[in-house]
Amino acid sequence: MYLKRYLSKNLTVFRSLRFGKIFSTSTIHRYNVTVGVGGNIGDVKRRFERLFVELKKDKRVTLLETSLILKNPPFGFRDQDDFFNSIIVLQVSMQPYVFLNYLLRLEKKFARKRSFANAPRTLDLDIIFFDNRIIKTNKLTIPHASWSQRESVVLPLKSMQLVNQR
Repeated sequence: MYLKRYLSKNLTVFRSLRFGKIFSTSTIHRYNVTVGVGGNIGDVKRRFERLFVELKKDKRVTLLETSLILKNPPFGFRDQDDFFNSIIVLQVSMQPYVFLNYLLRLEKKFARKRSFANAPRTLDLDIIFFDNRIIKTNKLTIPHASWSQRESVVLPLKSMQLVNQR
């Protein structure tokens, strides 16, 4: 079940038992990673819940925190359904490129198809931050390019700060 709150005409947030929560803070993993989660094909909120379960099963990952889920209009290619976006903070034992490949495998497991930039998708997983590292290569950019200009990242991050203040 989700609690729903309208922020504006175009923005809605959802809270569930797993999203908008702080979890374990004790972990043996070395790296703190912030991941953007998004999608707009099918039952995206249910897919987020299944992703949560998948992450919990992996011994190389510890879930620390999740943001609220934000429903927001698409950008770039606008002729598509609204997106659902969230942020997940993890501790992982994988290096950045290994973790990137892990996320790509998860996207594939959840039927992600890459057709064109900003296309509709079942699941999109982006590394927003990886510890305090800065990486700029053709394959990986950390912090994620233009994260601070995307309300699909900024608003979920702000919702996490509000949860932490309680």
